[in-house]
Amino acid sequence: MKKENLQDTAAERAVMSALCQYGLDAYLEIDFIESSHFTHEMNQLIFSCINKSIADTSKVELSSILSAANDLGVYDQINNRDEIGFIRSLFNFPILKENTATHAAKLAKLKLARDLKKTLKACEKELNSVTGEEDIIDLISKVEEPILDTTGDIYQNSSKKTELLGEGVDEYVEYLAENVSDFAGIPSGFSRFDMAIGGGLRRKCVDLVAARPKVGKSMFGDAVAMHVAGNLNIPVLVLDTEMSKEDHYNRILASLSGVEINKIATGKFSENEIDKEKVADAAAKMQNIPYHYISIAGQSFENVLSLMRKWIYQHVGFDENGVTKDCLIVYDYLKLMGSEGITASMQEYQVLGFQITKLHNFMVKYDAACLSFVQLNRDGITKESTDVVSGSDRLIWLCTSFSIFKMKSDEEIAEDNIENGNRKLVPVVARHGEGLDDGDYVSMKMFGKYGRIEEGMTRNQIHQQARVRNEGFELDEEIDEESDITNLQ
Repeated sequence: MKKENLQDTAAERAVMSALCQYGLDAYLEIDFIESSHFTHEMNQLIFSCINKSIADTSKVELSSILSAANDLGVYDQINNRDEIGFIRSLFNFPILKENTATHAAKLAKLKLARDLKKTLKACEKELNSVTGEEDIIDLISKVEEPILDTTGDIYQNSSKKTELLGEGVDEYVEYLAENVSDFAGIPSGFSRFDMAIGGGLRRKCVDLVAARPKVGKSMFGDAVAMHVAGNLNIPVLVLDTEMSKEDHYNRILASLSGVEINKIATGKFSENEIDKEKVADAAAKMQNIPYHYISIAGQSFENVLSLMRKWIYQHVGFDENGVTKDCLIVYDYLKLMGSEGITASMQEYQVLGFQITKLHNFMVKYDAACLSFVQLNRDGITKESTDVVSGSDRLIWLCTSFSIFKMKSDEEIAEDNIENGNRKLVPVVARHGEGLDDGDYVSMKMFGKYGRIEEGMTRNQIHQQARVRNEGFELDEEIDEESDITNLQ
């Protein structure tokens, strides 16, 4: 084998010989091999002819190879004394069928090495244009992204095959029957919201929540992240454009301990032994939770994608079939940021459309779930529709669900009773779920000084409950009773 050329002509010959002698039986063991795995042009042509012969007749003969060559338009290149002699020798080359996969695996590894070498050369060419003025992360991403894409594509696609849709459906039905669940995706911790959008946060999907500043979207994101990471032990990556790591520390420690955020942030919790112990216990819990955080303020969108990709490889991983293990990415929030392909003349809606496209494509490629936030414009104060964010058409087109998180009006607070919270979550678009009835919403209860947010009843449930109390009739549908809530903010 000529290692410098990353080729093994003996292995190439062994694979073709196995196909000639054992036909379909050998092919089924090495159906991942393609002509590009062979380094010599003539071997590529002969393999293509052998491959077509198996596809047409399930077996290989000299006559079928020549017939395939004619169909592929390479008959003149193969039909000469030397090549015919070589093809004949393939039928007599000593090769055991059980060794075929070993030789094929070697060709696959060498092909990967050649692809990586090609990728590195491309990276070298890209780095030749470096001026020294670039950000260090930009420089790293120029090399990291193409390498991870090369290896990731190969790994993820290595076991993918076409199949009859109905094949295995009986096992699937049996699995569903034995594993009854309210969720088709990752539960967010807010059950009414989950059911409205289709059973949780799904793989290959971006679920969008729009909100005005200072309403509590970051607290909502932290609540979801802590539920998924803390209660379900599923890795979560929080990408934050505004808050510091210490801000998250304070909020999560308060939520876990029940000690007020201000006491934690100022260190005054240490003046009380009980509070001190509660915070220490909360800190211990945090250390064992797969909650990952990084600030992306000031970074380009390509860098953000690179960080997500790297996190999946380092902290999530893949199963035996090359599928990404369960994980959740919380993106707080989509906003204007630098990126390749974005020019100064582009409008905000165009930039956000560009970003949601790339974010959606990333989730599809890596089979991951994403909860992302976006800024609600001023129209969103009074309106609850899809046109209350910049780039709404593109955003709505590519997201799986679109919800609005906002303050209730004074009238809604009065009608619902303050005990049911002063915020609401309105699922406007739900591609996989039933959503809620027009005018309905999920009440959200904020405990700002403790860094907590809880889900209340829906508006319709609140009003149904009120009618039961006032009119004295019973409903067939059971309504969850909520405990009295104090300290609402």
